[in-house]
Amino acid sequence: MAEPPKTPTVVADGVHITYTVHGGRPGGRGGAAAALGRMLRRGTAPAGRRVHAVKGVSFVAHRGEAIGLIGSNGSGKSTLLKAVAGLQPVDRGRIYTQGQPSLLGVNAALMNDLTGERNVILGGLAMGMSRAEVRERYDGIVDFSGINEKDDAISRPMRTYSSGMGARLRFSIAAAKSHDVLLIDEALSTGDARFRRRSQERIDELRAEAGTVFLVSHSNSTITETCDRALWLEAGTLRMDGPAKEVVAAYEEFTAGPRAKETGKPDIAV
Repeated sequence: MAEPPKTPTVVADGVHITYTVHGGRPGGRGGAAAALGRMLRRGTAPAGRRVHAVKGVSFVAHRGEAIGLIGSNGSGKSTLLKAVAGLQPVDRGRIYTQGQPSLLGVNAALMNDLTGERNVILGGLAMGMSRAEVRERYDGIVDFSGINEKDDAISRPMRTYSSGMGARLRFSIAAAKSHDVLLIDEALSTGDARFRRRSQERIDELRAEAGTVFLVSHSNSTITETCDRALWLEAGTLRMDGPAKEVVAAYEEFTAGPRAKETGKPDIAV
């Protein structure tokens, strides 16, 4: 019996992304006096340096897929994720999306001076939930994050949270509703084993609800446990696209090779 046709949710067609890095020449002096001198100088601003972060990347993502993005530091993973979310302009090529992609930590941008409680409410509203939906899901969001396990952290300002606590709360808010396309950048590496297990189960539920999940992680085990497919980016190019375990195995072989440091040299892109 033939499989039903897959529904595309994200199509990247020959995508190139470049941007300018300002703030000093490679190898230049970075002392405070030099920085002050540059600030006080009048005249033309430095031109900066162009970085070609993503180079001709093409792929099609479908409903129900969980896709991991792997690669060396500076390979363009996070830059590509921002482009899918509509936050990073594309120089050449096109990105087509069905529905509204949600980039974890951006759509539910939290405010450090507000309590965790207020951030759950505001973050939920920013994710498109109604006030009634936020009230209904509030306890589940807090329990899922686990930030209240040791004390009443939800009543404290976010600035008192560790980076891991903040990341867990962001994921918990984002995962409280269904998404056409959910983009996650390194959030699952911040929790303990129980949180990672809960996160993986929730990602499975999001996929079952006809969503598509993209996950950027430097943890290969997280990719193989959470995703069924992986894209391997290296120096801005798509080196491999296939089943997660096969792609991760090829990437691990590449990084263990004698030329890994030379070939995988980062190009500032993240």
